[in-house]
Amino acid sequence: MGLLERIKKGNTSSGLAALGNTFLAAIKGVAAFFSGSGSMFATTMHSLADAVNQGFVFFGSVLAETPPSKRFPTGFGRVINIFCMVAVVVVTIMAYETIKEGWHLFRNPPDSGNIWLNVGVLVASLIVDGYILIKAMKEITKETDKDHDGWILPRAFKSAQKAAPATRLVFYEDLVATSGAVFALFGVLLAQVFGVLRADGIFTMLIGVLMTFVAFRVGYDNMVGLIGVSAPAEIEKKIADMLLEHEKVVDIHEIRVIQEGRNYHVEGTVELEKGLSLAEADDIKFRLSEKLLRTSEIADVVLGIIEDDDKKSRKQES
Repeated sequence: MGLLERIKKGNTSSGLAALGNTFLAAIKGVAAFFSGSGSMFATTMHSLADAVNQGFVFFGSVLAETPPSKRFPTGFGRVINIFCMVAVVVVTIMAYETIKEGWHLFRNPPDSGNIWLNVGVLVASLIVDGYILIKAMKEITKETDKDHDGWILPRAFKSAQKAAPATRLVFYEDLVATSGAVFALFGVLLAQVFGVLRADGIFTMLIGVLMTFVAFRVGYDNMVGLIGVSAPAEIEKKIADMLLEHEKVVDIHEIRVIQEGRNYHVEGTVELEKGLSLAEADDIKFRLSEKLLRTSEIADVVLGIIEDDDKKSRKQES
């Protein structure tokens, strides 16, 4: 697979988010410099952190598409988890700086101006971050949810844990970024229109706390991914049912499905009807493996075969 093909297969949500947040960080930084608004400074830091993170994540998602080699026979799927952990460190540092600046503004609230500049930039931020958030939610449902009925936001929350690490990170970060733009808008309006100057510091700290939540949430998910985590129960059931569809498969003796990014590694042993020859059993095993590998999210399959032991371990549900 060439570099261009890997780039095309990279996580589109993170690539788009990196470009969008670079633009937002630039215009927010200008607004924060001229207005002196703490809330604007906080959301600038957030956009800057998001741009760096999502750039890292997109690069990691491209590397993760590198095909397996002789030295790395299981592929590079977990590379994306490493890049996401680097992104978590960046978010944590930015969150600390944001909370520290918010506390300083709360204790010593300054006067700030250029309200319409701040409002205009934050509205632009809501539009851009909102678009990226919708894109990430669509990516989540595309990766995990075959039934596209219902509201996209609850479906995205429900399916986020089953999405690719990069998509999950973009979703959480832009959910907070969109919320942060709303909070920053409230902070600017309360400070500059109603004279509640301490509101600027309060909302700045609140944005920092939200960034901390993202860092811990994404950090935990990717730590689990690096260790190796079992696939969701519904994925394991789906794979087991695919195996049980074969007329000669009586039962599944054991099965283990490991999730790596958005890919799954399947190991298991199936029980076949008694009386089959070795050649027939081998042929069934290869057909079952090929059937599973035709599913795009299954990266590799290792199947064993044994004769029916007359003990029922798993039943296929109709």
